Amino acid sequence: MKDIRKIKVCSTVFSKGMGLRFKKKIVDEAYVFPFDKPVKATIDMFFVHFPIDMIFLDKDKKIIEIKEDFKPYKFYFPKNKFSFLVELPNGYVKKQRLKIGKKVEF
Repeated sequence: MKDIRKIKVCSTVFSKGMGLRFKKKIVDEAYVFPFDKPVKATIDMFFVHFPIDMIFLDKDKKIIEIKEDFKPYKFYFPKNKFSFLVELPNGYVKKQRLKIGKKVEF
């Protein structure tokens, strides 16, 4: 992922639950949430005090859904099952011109 210097993989139950909670901001970081099998889970922004972009990937790391400018203290209900969720700095999707169908490497 271009311009991302640090990728944090959140693979434990605790790290998936915490995610970006209580962080100040992310600038050049991505948080990756891998799942053993495709899931359709509600995403919330409780205790995250800044907006982010999110991309949802299939098992082959292709983008299947995008949520830009996800605001603090909101919910998002993905339309599709996903194998990876990637949380990115706000504006990253637009800046990198990410589109559904694009394969992501990390």
